[in-house]
Amino acid sequence: MSRIFLDTNIFVYLFADEGPRGKRAADIFNEISLRGDEVLTSALTLGELLVKPLEANDLALADRYRKAFRSPAVRVISFDEAAGVRYARIRQDRSIKAPDAIQLATAAVAGCDLFITNDERLARTRVQGIHFIASMERAPI
Repeated sequence: MSRIFLDTNIFVYLFADEGPRGKRAADIFNEISLRGDEVLTSALTLGELLVKPLEANDLALADRYRKAFRSPAVRVISFDEAAGVRYARIRQDRSIKAPDAIQLATAAVAGCDLFITNDERLARTRVQGIHFIASMERAPI
């Protein structure tokens, strides 16, 4: 069983994109489920997903997102002290934005095998604690 961290954009596509990116995100999630891999993401992902529904006062959609993140299919990782230290190391590379560094730090502390993003720039990054970082198009899933 692999530990696979999904970046925020993968969930955005999964929930809100009916085009090719949404299909690819669904394919990734389905393959992970079939293989019995563990899906991880950070609390930041949930926060980012809730912005638009709460802004639009769409409480039903916000609740749908919260329920999805409470399911056994997704493990939400908190940003803790160990992640804070890892974040500081990652942010030494100023080309990595703070939210991306939070995601990477959280995944690294959790010891992820694979970090999937749609950010090609992040896919070229190396972070101790994450075996592979891949774009959703190039993810080996």
